[in-house]
Amino acid sequence: MRRWNESAVRRLEPERARSKRVKSAVRTHRNAQSVLVVLLVSLCAVFATSAADTRREQVGKIVVQIQRADYEGDRPALKRLYADLAPFVGDKELASRVLYWRGFALWRRSINGFNDSVDPKELEQDLMQAVDEFKKANAIDPAFVDAKLGTVSCLGFVMFLNQTNQPRVQELYAQSSPLLKEVRAAAPDNPRMLWVLGPILWRVPAERGGGQDKAIEAYEKGLGLARAQKSQASDSLEPSWGEPELLMSLAWSNLNRTNPDLDAAEKEARAALDLVPYWHYVRDILMQQIRDAKAKKG
Repeated sequence: MRRWNESAVRRLEPERARSKRVKSAVRTHRNAQSVLVVLLVSLCAVFATSAADTRREQVGKIVVQIQRADYEGDRPALKRLYADLAPFVGDKELASRVLYWRGFALWRRSINGFNDSVDPKELEQDLMQAVDEFKKANAIDPAFVDAKLGTVSCLGFVMFLNQTNQPRVQELYAQSSPLLKEVRAAAPDNPRMLWVLGPILWRVPAERGGGQDKAIEAYEKGLGLARAQKSQASDSLEPSWGEPELLMSLAWSNLNRTNPDLDAAEKEARAALDLVPYWHYVRDILMQQIRDAKAKKG
């Protein structure tokens, strides 16, 4: 009986070995499957990240072109670049910034149009479309201050275009004023807020807290903040412009104030051109106005 048991055990040993090998193979296969799943998930994540990075880079390149076209006064390019951003509006991660830069392109297209004597109706159309883009950006990101600033500035220009139509001006003011108060409270150290605030202060009488000196003070404060914050700019889609614009506004203000300071105006205009040598308005219009004023003064 013992010999039979030993014989049976010997016959079973190969079966057990085969069973162990099968189980081991199954475990190995399962492990390989798990590794493959992890690799596939990782690859998908890499490809998704790569695609997102590619879209961000594409938008960033268009943003650079928009800013250059603005300084060059290239209104057709600004309209084209506005359209070039349309395919990216549906990107959830980028949408608010894409909408901002679409609004920015039309905002600056209109501002440049003031220098070129463009039909006021066309200027207003661009400005109101820009407002729509900025509002859409804020619908996605309610804390996006720069989009609100764009809205305030555009509405201000539309008020200027409709200055003989007081009901229209009051309607626009009712939209703009609360938004400006909100932004001033939320971002007092935003240099672009101070650039937008400057023209408003310029037109407000001194007895109501405005005046030329207050406007220049706002521009000077904004310039200091823009220079201090320059090194903090890291994301190409986040607005960081301001220093050249504030220098330009200071130059314009010192040229057009009640008691002009033409030397200061020229110095500030040249400083703006040092930063942006191809700025059409400053190089070809503002500098000529300063030279003419100096020649007239003798």
